[in-house]
Amino acid sequence: MVQIPAKSLQAKEAALLVEGLQAYFVTKLNAASLRFGKGKSFEAVRWGRDEGIHGGGTRYEARDSIVFDAASVNVSQVHYDDDAQKKLGSATAISTIIHPNNPHAPSMHMHISWTQMKEGSGYWRVMADLNPSLIDESQADKERFSSTLKEVTGALYEQGAAQGNRYFYIPALERHRGVSHYYLEGYNSGNFEADKAFVLQVGEKVIECYIAIISDKLRECPTFTEEEKAQQLAYHTLYLFQVLTLDRGTTSGLLVHDQNDVGIMGSIPSHVNRKLLASWRNKMPYPQDVLLASLLEALPQGVPTPVTEATKKALAQAVRKHYAEYPKALSMQASGEYIPPTVANHR
Repeated sequence: MVQIPAKSLQAKEAALLVEGLQAYFVTKLNAASLRFGKGKSFEAVRWGRDEGIHGGGTRYEARDSIVFDAASVNVSQVHYDDDAQKKLGSATAISTIIHPNNPHAPSMHMHISWTQMKEGSGYWRVMADLNPSLIDESQADKERFSSTLKEVTGALYEQGAAQGNRYFYIPALERHRGVSHYYLEGYNSGNFEADKAFVLQVGEKVIECYIAIISDKLRECPTFTEEEKAQQLAYHTLYLFQVLTLDRGTTSGLLVHDQNDVGIMGSIPSHVNRKLLASWRNKMPYPQDVLLASLLEALPQGVPTPVTEATKKALAQAVRKHYAEYPKALSMQASGEYIPPTVANHR
């Protein structure tokens, strides 16, 4: 399949940036697999928006189950160069989530994207967060990750950390998704080249820090107990809960189109605890309790509860159906100080 790229020079440069970060991260993840697992490399999966006419992307999915529970490094570029009715020119992004198999090694999410309107304006989004399953042993990793973010983002750290803590808070459970969060939305200093260098450095440093963290964990804590694995399953359940009931980026992606559901749902771990998830329904405000009920219907019975590709597609459909019926519920999703009009941009 041929994926037609965006025509904008800035969009082309953004694509080179995120593709470079993808290659850098996948190389390091493959090296971790060689060192600690079976040595199975990540596998590329391509998809096209409208059969490639409006772009598409490539995601690299983990294949080494010794090291990774679920992991995906996604790059995409969607554009509307041939559609005069749309104000959005293009959206170019890397979005990645790594869930290690060993519960001692924390999960990590990173997102860097460039959104450009046809009239020329554009902005960057930068997100990075560390998500451990075993909170009691996460303090050193939290400090290491936060220190890296603080060093690389400089004067923008406090703003990004505050927005990250706000965005990744889960009101129903009265806790955050992770232990270190960063979220910079709508960023444009007026100097594209300087901003490009900044987000590239953030991406590289986050990748290097995370690889160092999980390498240390896998070397120092190669074994784990059934109780630690149960804690990981509970955390993975919380992760699914946050992503599918609060995460604005995931929901926006699902509402814009249905041509990459498995890729958009690449952040979901391989198994969750359906019983635990169901216990949170009475904590949810209306109509999000209805959404959770629909998600539960899409999940198979049993604990651990597998989340297969077919299940991911069913979950995606449940999300779409819910917001078609309750469009005002989108206002109940997570946000920073500024809410980007992502869905509106694509219409």
